[in-house]
Amino acid sequence: MSTFILMKILESAPNRYDRGIYILTLGKLDKVYKHLTSHLKKGQKVLDLGCGTGALTLKAAHKGAKVKGIDINPQMLEIAKKRATKANLLPNISLFEMGVAELESEKSNIYDVVMSGLCFSELTESELINTLKEIKRILKPGGLLLIADEVRPKNIFKKIINEITKFPLKIITYVIIQTTIHTIDNLPKKIKESGLLIESVKLNNIENFIELVAKKPK
Repeated sequence: MSTFILMKILESAPNRYDRGIYILTLGKLDKVYKHLTSHLKKGQKVLDLGCGTGALTLKAAHKGAKVKGIDINPQMLEIAKKRATKANLLPNISLFEMGVAELESEKSNIYDVVMSGLCFSELTESELINTLKEIKRILKPGGLLLIADEVRPKNIFKKIINEITKFPLKIITYVIIQTTIHTIDNLPKKIKESGLLIESVKLNNIENFIELVAKKPK
């Protein structure tokens, strides 16, 4: 079942987003986010792309990082702010209503880490390529890119299973929020082409979800 497709539906009801994602992923996304943020160190400057309600942002702040979370959905950001306040993490977190198209406003070589949880699959091919270009620019030399997202399986049988499962969800998503999806194809290759170095790649059994760590060359 496509987490991204159902995630888009849940985005139309931000108050139910976190609970819905937890149920849809059987709590696995939370574990993935914990593993991703294990790469962080106290005091690092981190950018969370498409931070939503702040699940990944808060985990990074818990590690002692200084996190800037950006998202185009103001309702999601408001929930993230409330969660950060409740967790006493607001001093370590800044939230902004902006999209990846505005990354060009960020200075070069300023972030130790850029994170993305279920954000890249919302982008078109050209948006993704441009975003990776900007990420490389704004990362410090040796800085990390941490990604957790949906991808297109390479294995033909797993690809068929993936598409059959997603088809009815595509229809539901379009009817409810009139949007299309952009499952990521050859993400590691695209990251390499952007000039970043792949550190590690982990796929689930059906190979439609990836956990990836990349680094900007020093």
